[in-house]
Order: sequence, then structure tokens, then C-alpha cells
Amino acid sequence: MKKVVVVESPAKAKTINRYLGNEFEVLASYGHIRDLPSKNGSVQPDDQFSMIWEMDDRSKKHVADIARALKNADELYLATDPDREGEAISWHVQEVLRSQGSLVDHKVRRIVFHEITKNAIQQALKSPRDINQQLVDAYLARRALDYLVGFTLSPVLWRKLPGSKSAGRVQSVSLRLIVQRENEIEAFKTQEYWSLVSDMLNTKDQSYQARLTYLFGKKLDKMDIKNEDEAQQAAKAILERQYSIKSVEKKQVKRNPAPPFTTSTLQQEASRKLGFSASRTMQIAQKLYEGVPIAGELTGLISYMRTDSVFISDEAIKDIRQFVGDTYGNNYVPATVRQFKNKAKNAQEAHEAIRPTSVLRHPSEVSAYLDDSQLKLYELIWKRTVASQIESAVFNQVGVDIESTDKQIILRATGSTLAFDGYLKVYQEGVDDAVSDDEDGRLLPVINEGEAATVTAVNPNQHFTQPPPRYTEASLVKKMEELGIGRPSTYASILHVLQERDYVRLEKRQFIPEDRGRMVTSFLVNFFKRYVEYDFTAHLEEELDEISTGTRKWRDVLTEFWTAFKGNVDGTKELRITEVLDSLEKDMAFHLFHGDEEGARKCPQCSEGKLSLKLSRYGAFIGCSNYPECKYTRTVGGDGGDNVEMVQADEPKVIGIDPATKAQITLRKGPYGIYLQWDGEVDQAPPPLETSSKGKKKNPKSISQSVLLFQPVLI
Repeated sequence: MKKVVVVESPAKAKTINRYLGNEFEVLASYGHIRDLPSKNGSVQPDDQFSMIWEMDDRSKKHVADIARALKNADELYLATDPDREGEAISWHVQEVLRSQGSLVDHKVRRIVFHEITKNAIQQALKSPRDINQQLVDAYLARRALDYLVGFTLSPVLWRKLPGSKSAGRVQSVSLRLIVQRENEIEAFKTQEYWSLVSDMLNTKDQSYQARLTYLFGKKLDKMDIKNEDEAQQAAKAILERQYSIKSVEKKQVKRNPAPPFTTSTLQQEASRKLGFSASRTMQIAQKLYEGVPIAGELTGLISYMRTDSVFISDEAIKDIRQFVGDTYGNNYVPATVRQFKNKAKNAQEAHEAIRPTSVLRHPSEVSAYLDDSQLKLYELIWKRTVASQIESAVFNQVGVDIESTDKQIILRATGSTLAFDGYLKVYQEGVDDAVSDDEDGRLLPVINEGEAATVTAVNPNQHFTQPPPRYTEASLVKKMEELGIGRPSTYASILHVLQERDYVRLEKRQFIPEDRGRMVTSFLVNFFKRYVEYDFTAHLEEELDEISTGTRKWRDVLTEFWTAFKGNVDGTKELRITEVLDSLEKDMAFHLFHGDEEGARKCPQCSEGKLSLKLSRYGAFIGCSNYPECKYTRTVGGDGGDNVEMVQADEPKVIGIDPATKAQITLRKGPYGIYLQWDGEVDQAPPPLETSSKGKKKNPKSISQSVLLFQPVLI
């Protein structure tokens, strides 16, 4: 009888099918077949965190195809991806098939492989196992946590901070990083400082340059020379003296290659060197992993691309070292195999790093079968992997101290030369926010200790301190990894959601927080601080990892989290809008009012009122305290006179609550214009609400003001 193999994608199924015999039928689940419905009650804390799963019509069809194939089979191989999500997909498939009665006497086996090659798949078939329930439990805990945070915290945001769209366990913490960096940039005060570089001659009249390091016997710090007058005085002091070479220090320095790629480092490097977004990088890598047509056959070119391990298999290392020796020479092969250690918090070592499935597939040999983006990413992965097993680069570095005869001034000249290129022959890692400074890369002429040195000119250079740079996709992913926020499989989706929610925008490849994102962060930091702390989020990730290793029970972790979190949420029920506004104004004063001074909050229209933050159903705006006499408004961050529209009634909007009955007040648009509707029980109805008469259009803004007779939904 046939054996049925289930994988996630049809592309992966097609590739694997080529490596298996006729007794196997390979089918795709098309990703997750079940999910938690996007409604309240999908996770039930009062029932031991039981979950209600739902299948859409598309998934039902794919499951039906698998069930149909099982009628003529006696074995089911679950061959989904080798990570927590892959384990969960296999678990869902098994659970649904069992509940439908499709698994009777069938043997169910779980197999994993880290690359889609014939050898890897054949080896996986020889060592099947059961579904790892601990990995499934970790998935269930993560899914429940994300659901409970999103579906509990988001409604609080909607009620207390109109215009906000959602909150998330990892999403909100990542947003805080971007907002916090922007706050640092805005608070940064530029400082002037100067440096001095002297043009020098050695005894053979060969030129070089040296910078001032000691002035009047004192070692200079970066900010010690504060203005042009001090710089000119220092230049004058340098020119007045005679010099000789105090010391010449020569040494060899080794620079080691970077480890092979993890998910995050691949996203970072693809962003720096190729300009790819994190999501685009993962889409291309997925295709390279699942297989591309090469000489008429689907071939997987790289190992699994969701990993935080820098480990490479012994067999792959052996092939790489052989390739390096044959291609570049044995002097490029390290005496011992390079071993790398993970630096990221919460890294899991179970997988391999991202590497080519065969080092012999040089990018030039597969270029005809790949599009431009695929080739660029494959070449990046190939070069990084090969370079990681090449000998270190060696530099000859020279440092020269030049001292005045009265020992009051010391100048320093540095330079270096490349003695052996080593791994640089293949690859050099990119850097974030690099500052151009090639001083150490300059070549120095022959300089001997004790000989005379001549200063021919002094060049004072003005500098200004720079604020920290905004996060790019690369640097944000790097920071998230360092802090232990999220997992490799989630980085791309988190960055996408932040932009989709209009919390941040990507401008010149840098993240800039929108006003909405700033306010959400300010609100969460003030009223849910524990849940946007970096250490707390990282600790939750550690607990999820402990579940996956069997050292913690998933329901215990959820109970501990939910008890405290639900208490925090319940504590905000009495939170009044004035408290929210006060906290936002305090945190965002400089951004909101363009200055710290009291005068910055003076109304520019009536000159008497005070500007303050106000909230409408559609978000925040700045308004005058003398409303309605003074109707000055502007958008947050705007310069004024923006004529903020408080309500746009294209569909029913909840804008108030009847304080007596707690019934909702909704703003609606009918055939005769804008009107308010009370949505409570008929026998509790108050006097008729304001409505517009036939043929007479009502301004949504004025109607939104009349609802203040009731309790605003924000309170």
C-alpha cells in the first residue's frame, strides 16, 4: 500500500516527490489548516485555556484530499518544517484526521530534515519519531498568549485611545523600541567639538598625518576642545614646537570571519547589502529552500531558513574545507575547524545555520536558473558560509607617537596594511550606521624611533555630536534578537504589522514612529508598563523555551501570566480620559507643543486659551481650552489651522455610553443625513436623541459635540 507524506507547500511537495518512489504520495497542507477565530472566546482561561479551532473551506478541501489518499495507504508521514510551527502544523493535521475517523490502523510518523535533498529525506525516513508534544505545548502557549494579549488589550486601547488599532505581546514592545529611539533623537542636544590633524614629514621628506592626543601634558578626550578659539590656540601651540619620534609600535592583528547566517543576520545583511525588506528576504529564501528548477529538476539550494543557530553539520564543513583548499589553496584552510557560539538571547541550537545544500553549486553555475533577487540572496548565503570556514585575515598595524621636545604635546599616527586576505577574499560583513574613518587604513612611510619629525601644517576640524540613528530593518532586527524579543520566524511579520497599523513608516530605509504609534506606546508604558518591558518579554520567551524542553507546563505559564495581566486590565476600567490625556501630555510635551516652555502651549488664535491634547473617536488632536468660543485645532505634530474633523460617519460608530443604562450611543449615516442612535433595550429608552430632519444635512462635528450630554466612550 502507499505511504502518504504531508508537507506545508505544493512547491515543497513537488520537490520531495521527485526523491521518493512510487509507493509514496506527497500532499501539501498549504500551511496551517486551523486557526483561532478572530473573536472573543477562542481561548478560554476559565476552562484550562481550552482553544476553539476553526478551519476555512480551503483547508477543509486540502484535509479531504489527504483523507482520500489515506484510504489506500497504511502509513502517514508528517514532514512539515523542523521548528515549533512545523510541529504544530503536523499536530493539527493529525488531530483533525483522527477526529474525522481518517486514521484507523494507520501508523503516523513524524520526520524532519533541514534541507530538501535526496540524502536528507532518505535519512529522515530512516529515523521517524512521534510528534513532539512539548514543542506543540510551546506553540499552544505562544498562540494563547498572543491571542489573550491582543484580544484583551486592543479593546482597552480602542476605548481609552481612539484611533489606535491593536496591541500585541511582541508588536508593542518592538514599537516601543522605535518610539524610544525617536524620543532620544528629539531630546538630543548637539554639542560642538574640534579635532586637530597635523601634516608631517619624516627625515626623508615623506608625508603622513598625525592627530593631537595630548595637549599641555593632558590626554585629550573627544569633547575637550570645545570651540574654534580653543582649536586655534592648540594649533598655534603645535606649530611653535619641535618634535621627535617617541615610540613606534608594530603588531599583527587577526580578524576572524562572521559566523554563517541565522534568520536575523540574513535579514540584517540582506537589508544592508541588497536593500531587501525582512519579509522579502524570507519570501526569496523560502523559494530557495523549497526548490527551483535546475536542468529540469526541482532542487533545494539552501537549508531551512528559520533558525537562530550558527551550527553547521560536520559533513557540510568537510565539503567546504575541501572546496576552499581546492579553490584558494591550503593556506586558506584553518588548521582546526571553526566553531561558532550563539550570542543571541534565547537562541535554540537544534537547527543548522542557513547554508547552501552543496558548496559545489557556485552562484555562477546556477545564475541561469535564478531571477536577479534569488541569485543575489543565494550568492550572499554561499559567500558567507564559505568565508566562515576560511583562515583569518591578517593586518600589520603601526602606531607612532610623536612628542614635542618639551613633552607638552603628543601627536599620534596610525596605519595598517593587509598582510593576508584570508576570508576577505570571499566576503566581508556589512555594518550598520558606519562612520567613515579610514585613519587606520592609511599607509605610513618608514618611521624610526628617535628620529626627528616636522610639522608642516595643522588642520583644525569642526565636529558636532550626532543623535543616535533611527532604526533600520537590519538594526531593529539585531536589537530584537539581542534583547530576546520574538523569534526568527516572527521578525518579518512584526515589522510588517507595525507599518500596516500606521504605527510607523519606513522612510529612507529608517523607521519613523507616527503620532498614533507614539501615543499607543505612551499609553502602554504608563498603564501596562510591565508588559512592554524588554526583560519581561524576553523572560516570556525563555518560559516558552522551557515548555519546549519539558521543564515547564504550558498551562502553568499561562495561568501565571493571565492572573496578573487580567488584574492589570481590570484596573483600567475606572481609568478616566483626563488621566490618559495627562499622561500623554507629560510624556510627549516636546513633540505635542513644539517646546518645553509654557509659551509653547499658548493658543495662537485667541492668545488666551491653553493648548492641550484632546481625543475624538478618530484619534488625537490639539485644541484650545477656550472651546467653543475658540475653535482652534490642529493635528498632533502639525503647525496649526488644520481644521480637524472630529467625526466622519460613513458607518455606525460607537461614540458614547448612556450613564444610566450603559447602552451604547452610535453615530450613523442614513438617507436623510447624520443621526445618533441609542442601542439599549426599548423599555429603558431615554428621550429621543438628536437626529437630522429630511433634506437638512447635519454636520458630523456638531453632532459629535451633542453626544457629550452622554458619557463619552473614552471614559
